[in-house]
Amino acid sequence: MPGASKETASRSMEMDGYEGHVEDLGDGWTVAFERYTMDADAAPFFRGLPDDRCQCPHFGYVLSGKVTFRFADREESFEAGDAYYAPPGHTPVMTAGTEVVEFSDTAELARTMEVISANLQAQG
Repeated sequence: MPGASKETASRSMEMDGYEGHVEDLGDGWTVAFERYTMDADAAPFFRGLPDDRCQCPHFGYVLSGKVTFRFADREESFEAGDAYYAPPGHTPVMTAGTEVVEFSDTAELARTMEVISANLQAQG
């Protein structure tokens, strides 16, 4: 059975306010260890996806801080110690000091990351 940690993840990314370590676990699942050092409303990065919202489902656990998922009809917030499921159709909002471990469908995450990467490049 494959496993991963923040230290052993094969892909890492750092930018202002964000640090992420990602590993494909096989069987269609990816794990991400993410840390946010500033408040972040990620909605602009999802422009171009259906309804301009993330279409990838995520299961996660909040190690510290708070994450909020905005849907067309509601918001759901999770704090340190909470496990969560974010179905398709959300945009995430993180507070500074948030750390999560998140499991995502690998194929859908790849499609989502293509759009996020293009939006990041467009912002410079």
